[in-house]
Amino acid sequence: MSTVRRPDHRNEHRAARGGHATGLRHVLTHLITPLLMCVGMGLAYLGAFAHPAPHHLPVAVVGQGRSAQLLAQSINDKAGGDLDVRTVGDRSAAVERLKHQDIFGAYVISAHGAKGAAGMGGTADATVVKGASHGADSRAGEAGEAGALSASAGTSGAGGAAGPGKPAPELLVATAASDTSATVVQKVFTPIAAQQGAPLKVTDVAPTAEDDPTGQGIFFLLVAISIGSYASVAVIGGAGAVLPLRLRAALALGTSFVVGLIGAAFAGPVFHLVDHGLGGLWGMAWLYSAGILLIGTGLHTFLRRWTTLGVMTLFVMLNFTSSGGIFRPEMQNGFFAALHSFWNGAGFVEGTRSHVYFGGYGLSGHVWTLVWWLVVGLVTVGAAALAEKRRRTAEAEAAAHAAAVAAAAVAATVPDPDPDPAPERSGRPVRTAGGAAAAGHGSAEAAAELAGETEEEMEEAVGV
Repeated sequence: MSTVRRPDHRNEHRAARGGHATGLRHVLTHLITPLLMCVGMGLAYLGAFAHPAPHHLPVAVVGQGRSAQLLAQSINDKAGGDLDVRTVGDRSAAVERLKHQDIFGAYVISAHGAKGAAGMGGTADATVVKGASHGADSRAGEAGEAGALSASAGTSGAGGAAGPGKPAPELLVATAASDTSATVVQKVFTPIAAQQGAPLKVTDVAPTAEDDPTGQGIFFLLVAISIGSYASVAVIGGAGAVLPLRLRAALALGTSFVVGLIGAAFAGPVFHLVDHGLGGLWGMAWLYSAGILLIGTGLHTFLRRWTTLGVMTLFVMLNFTSSGGIFRPEMQNGFFAALHSFWNGAGFVEGTRSHVYFGGYGLSGHVWTLVWWLVVGLVTVGAAALAEKRRRTAEAEAAAHAAAVAAAAVAATVPDPDPDPAPERSGRPVRTAGGAAAAGHGSAEAAAELAGETEEEMEEAVGV
């Protein structure tokens, strides 16, 4: 009587648990990347934007004589290093310095109130300065309202509220350089004007485009171009991994051309962020995007699955926060202020501001910043080409060695020629097609394993 074997449920459960454990380890390994992104973004954004405060923010008191010098010195003493107050001889010189972004506010003392202004500098004490900086982050999203307030203040001041023979003090600002800095400066000097019994007249010597009242549209344009660039790195590095590096580099340059066109379309006909200089903006957008794409394409050879995290660290966490699009370096701590001097996002934002609003003053320096990042991208691609060449050479040598070992093994098992080929009389093994298939089984498994690794790497590259 035959017995029916039942499946061993314990073995099945063990196998299932083993499969679940393997899958869980795989998922946990992949979760490392988004968790690191979360930590990095929090440290970068909160570290750069959470507590903006002026650090030696350059402003000026416009006037001649001892009264202007005393007022500037008094504000400097009370600000405790938050402001860097200097004197400027006349209004035209102050306007010129504002357009060169040497200062970010200029207080023009009225002739009638010049004598009393020196004694009123104490009103711009540390409390006023700290209060101005404390509200800067909330005003970053409300700068359109602040601009309207400034305009109304200018109108009321010009309208003669101060009365005949008592001209209102005037504050010169350039919102195109930084709306948040202009707002902080206005809060510092408003109490001083109030002590003179006159409303503060605010004059914007470098206003932004009508459809970009805060001037921060350039920053969000930077965000769009950056995302289009580093996301394309994932596709070129992952899906294009089978292509030669020179072709991947060509794809990167072509993609940057398209990304630059998209950025120019957003800035011009779509959202009207700028009203002139669109060709120059496209050129800087292309330089900026090409640098990111070439650096990312080259880094993929070395970082593989960590490429996405690498480019996000370089071109999001450190880039957006140091660009000056929300707060200028004078409103940030020393780390991000230092990055602003040479990072590519700052080169694009400041270059666009210079090109569109300040008559090209300082533009060449910002363009050179973008060019140097492009050069870094070319160098990175060159280093990647050398690394891939060495890797191919090593793989070819390993394959040749393996083929030689396999040939030697086959030669050892194949018998010498026998005049009597009958297998039953020779007693020697005969190599069959099945044996050849078995010999090739190992290489097939290796190819399958390599394909699996490539697929997993591609998933990591696109952020899966």
